[in-house]
Amino acid sequence: MQQRSGIQGPPPGCPAHGNLPLYGPQFGSDPDGHYEHLRGLGPSAPVDIAPGVEVELVTNYDAALHILQNPASFVRDSRRWKALNEGRVPEDSPALPMMGYRPNALFSDGAAHARLRQAVTDSLATVNELQLVRQTQQSADYLISRFSSDRLGQAELMAEYAQPLPLLVFSDLFGCPPEIGDRVIVGISGIFDGTAGADLVLAEALAELIALKRRRPGSDLTTRLMEHSAGLTDEETLHQLVTLLSGGTAPLAATIGTGSALILGDDWQAGLPVEDAVTQVLWNYAPIANYAAHYPTHDVELGGRILRANEPVVISFAGANTDPRLAEHREQLSAKAHLAFGAGPHACPAKDPAFIIAVTAVETLLNRLPDIEVRVPFKDLSWVPAPWSRSLVALPVRFTSRTVTSTPAPAPQPQAAAAAPHRVPSPAPQPAATASSKPKPGLFSRFLAWTRGE
Repeated sequence: MQQRSGIQGPPPGCPAHGNLPLYGPQFGSDPDGHYEHLRGLGPSAPVDIAPGVEVELVTNYDAALHILQNPASFVRDSRRWKALNEGRVPEDSPALPMMGYRPNALFSDGAAHARLRQAVTDSLATVNELQLVRQTQQSADYLISRFSSDRLGQAELMAEYAQPLPLLVFSDLFGCPPEIGDRVIVGISGIFDGTAGADLVLAEALAELIALKRRRPGSDLTTRLMEHSAGLTDEETLHQLVTLLSGGTAPLAATIGTGSALILGDDWQAGLPVEDAVTQVLWNYAPIANYAAHYPTHDVELGGRILRANEPVVISFAGANTDPRLAEHREQLSAKAHLAFGAGPHACPAKDPAFIIAVTAVETLLNRLPDIEVRVPFKDLSWVPAPWSRSLVALPVRFTSRTVTSTPAPAPQPQAAAAAPHRVPSPAPQPAATASSKPKPGLFSRFLAWTRGE
């Protein structure tokens, strides 16, 4: 991928003028230019990841891989974060939800990490790939049905397709009944949108789901986590579910959106498989762009810079993947050698399901709307001006209007008939609610009703 820098001369934010901000309109308009500029300062350089929050950003592929694969010197437990412990991080900083400690596998090390990760990895390994494809197709068909009958034949794919699709798939995988699934989607969407109280909505919905699965186990991911030999507590189960949601839904939305934009663009070579487009996204437009804060356990020298103990070192997956030093041997590298899913002990345990969901989502879109085309050239599309995710702001498309109907429901798993996750025991009869008092069905409820032909 050809790099260019839109940052000329000593930019606002060079070491002589303060750190380079990795947020805001200037960053969003040219993230690759920012990474190129930072590479000129060495394997890593100080940046402001949010106002008043300084981190060391690693943009060199080899340096990133070294840190990711060296847990003895670089740990993930953010309770070590020196500036935070000293009160130098603003209380309302947008970096805190992304970097603050949570009792999950992402922020754990050693034996604690191994225990939590094993529960997640083993549970994900039981997901049937064919069923996952069918679940994704059905979610895709539902969303396409909502906008494909528009007489104008126009849609905005990020908001109407790429963003809600992973939420539907995950709610299904978790075994959510309709009303809980609605609240899970509202909660996780609100967290990414910065909606006040969204974290509480999500926590209450997942706590209710876990309590339900204690009473009535199912053939779903939530039950498998709870029944794993690691013996997770309900609180630990909740935090692993939050991790799967936050680490899976937004990056998947970004991958689906960018992959669709690439394959519909004028520069895409006709006939290349969708897998190639998704792989190109993972290499050149890493959905999780800058994340995985590590904390040196002692002062470490890296490329002439000293990484201080307990000061955050953030991996730029986007910068490392597009490191020009890889250009000479990119063709010899495995297609999976990118760092979009991380590396080392904290590599994403859901990379295979994530790839399946992304490919299936793009393929289904192309199959259901064969004449779909983008209304804006790829080079003119705008990126979200935040450091964490490389995601399109919007993806406007046009197509010939048509009706899309439901695909057959996924075949039930062996025990599903006895413990179907969407067939929750009815509570004791209550007086009939008036039409005005009934809660309006949310996205997941409407999706499930559509799959049943209601």
